[in-house]
Amino acid sequence: MSEVIVNIIGTAQDAGVPHPNCFCKNCLEAIKDSKYRRFAASLAIILPKSKEWHLIDATPDLREQMASIQMKYELQKKLMNSIWLTHAHIGHYPGLMFLGKEAIGSKGTAVYCGGKMKQLLENHAPWKQLVDLENIAPIEIKHEHSTELTPIVRITPVEVPHRNEFSETFAFWIEGPTRKLLYIPDIDRWDEWDHDIYEMAKEADICLLDGTFYSIEEIERMGRDYKEIPHPVMTETMDRLQGLVEETAIYFTHFNHSNPVIDPESPYIKQVKGRGFHIAVEGMEILL
Repeated sequence: MSEVIVNIIGTAQDAGVPHPNCFCKNCLEAIKDSKYRRFAASLAIILPKSKEWHLIDATPDLREQMASIQMKYELQKKLMNSIWLTHAHIGHYPGLMFLGKEAIGSKGTAVYCGGKMKQLLENHAPWKQLVDLENIAPIEIKHEHSTELTPIVRITPVEVPHRNEFSETFAFWIEGPTRKLLYIPDIDRWDEWDHDIYEMAKEADICLLDGTFYSIEEIERMGRDYKEIPHPVMTETMDRLQGLVEETAIYFTHFNHSNPVIDPESPYIKQVKGRGFHIAVEGMEILL
């Protein structure tokens, strides 16, 4: 059976770590030592046998993320076969610019996205130029309509509530020959979704979930009101899914620079692991 590998190539909130114009402890460490750096959240789906790969979200860190995949899997100069966009926030689609004539000059790279996102790409500069010059070919995806990437890989988008100023927001089911992964890097509140996250996670073998903030206290220390922050905190998600950790591998990703779990010496990491949950790290491979 052919291998299907999901490689986690980014685990940070949109602006990455170090965060621009920030010199908090986490950001200072990342400024001083690149091993503490985190790229914006993204996944690569690799089929090593056929030398094919697909990208979930085109982040501002696309150059480094592409190189890491191409070097690791001997895909030098092999562009991704497709790109799947979750939504139109700055950590998730600006990397498309590297496909334009100023950089790669790609030829018809398939970009799967929601209907509103497709309209944005086709009608608004600078993205319109990518479409007009046929660097990219936007393809509309719809809620719960599956697409076969290959006979052994299927992707199914699921709409989630999340500040949809310019586009819909999607989570993705990624199904391989033997296992099923649920990817939700962004969502406003679990209670606002018309799906039960417990039942969804129960159906998955692996989950990669929104871990932007660890706790309400973390948000309050930033001088912000939790009610105005559109993300579930990790402590709430763990409380909701505690009963599943024996049957589903649940990882957190999309960490804000303020999140204490991105500090490898943080005691919060022990708390997360002690409860049976996991912290996603870049370069990690998941076999499907």
